[in-house]
Amino acid sequence: MKKLFSICLMAAICVLMASAQRGIRLRKDVPLDSIRLSDPAILADQKTKMYYMTGTGGMMWRSADLRLWEGPMRVTVFEADSWMGSRPMIWAAELHQTGDGWYYYFATFTNQAVKIDTVRGNVIERRASQVLRADNPMGPYRAFGDATYLPADRPTLDGTFWKDKDGKPYMVFCGEWLQNWNGTIEKIELKPDLSGTIGEPKVLFRASDSPWSREKNEQGEVTWNKVTDGPFLFRTATGRLGMLWTSWIFDVYTQGVAYSESGTLDGPWSQEPEPITPPGYGHSMLFQRFDGQWMMSVHYHQKDARGRTIRTPHLFEVDLSGDKLIVKTK
Repeated sequence: MKKLFSICLMAAICVLMASAQRGIRLRKDVPLDSIRLSDPAILADQKTKMYYMTGTGGMMWRSADLRLWEGPMRVTVFEADSWMGSRPMIWAAELHQTGDGWYYYFATFTNQAVKIDTVRGNVIERRASQVLRADNPMGPYRAFGDATYLPADRPTLDGTFWKDKDGKPYMVFCGEWLQNWNGTIEKIELKPDLSGTIGEPKVLFRASDSPWSREKNEQGEVTWNKVTDGPFLFRTATGRLGMLWTSWIFDVYTQGVAYSESGTLDGPWSQEPEPITPPGYGHSMLFQRFDGQWMMSVHYHQKDARGRTIRTPHLFEVDLSGDKLIVKTK
C-alpha cells in the first residue's frame, strides 16, 4: 500500500512539473554567454557526467561540456501551506551533495504576500534560506524537513553549505542589510541529515569589515557598502579556509575574499584588501571540472542596447594549489 501511494505521489508530482513547464520554451545547444542568469551555481555530477546549473529564478540548465547548454527547466515543487507559498520567488539557488545519495537545493525563497517588518520606509517581505531535496539532479526538489530553518522575523538570503572541521554541517548565509543596515554573514548548524537547523545563528563578519567596498552615506561621505551577498566556502591545497563574498564599489558589483585565521567557520575572518575578480563580476561559487580543474562561476553585470542591466554567467579557471585562491582572468 505504501509503495502504491509513493508511486501515485511521484506520478502526481511529475504531472505538476509538466504543467509548470508549459509555457517555458526548452532550448538546446545554447552558448553560456547567451543565457541570462544571476548567481549561477554549477554542480559537476559524477554519476551522470553532466553539469547542472541553477541560480536566481530557480530554473535548471544542463550541459556535457560547459559550452552548450539545454534549458531552462523547472525543478522545484512547493506546498501551498508552507511559509513559502506555492510559487515563491527563488534567489541564489545552489546544488550540493553530501555523499548520502541525495541532492540538496539550497536557495532563498520570498513570499511576497507576507510582510515581516518595515525599516526606514522599506517594507520587508518574508524571505529566508531553506533546503530542499531530491534523489536526482533534475528533481523534483521538495521541502523535506523542518517548516523553517531560520528566524521568521528576519530576512535572510544566499544560504550555502559547509562541513567544518568539527564534522558538523552548517548553513552559511547573509542577514539582509535592508533590516540590519549593516549586512552580516552568519552560520547556523544543520541537523546531520540537513532536515533543519540546531541552535541560533552566529555572526562571522559584517559588511563594515570590508576594506574594499564603497558607497556614499546619507551625508554624502564615502564609507563601506552595507551589502553582504553570496558567501561560498573553500579550502586551498594547504588547508586554508576561505570565503568568497560580494558587495559593491559604488554602483559596480564586486567580489572579495576573506580567510579564517583559525581554519574554522568561527574565524576570526581576515579580509583581503583588494577585490578578487575584475569589476562587474560577482556572486560566485566553485566546482571542479571532470578533468580536475577548479572553476569559478559568476555572473557579469552589463548594459544592453536599451540601457537595461543584464546578468550573464561566466566561468573563470582558479588555482587553489597554494595558500590563496588565484583567479585566472586571462
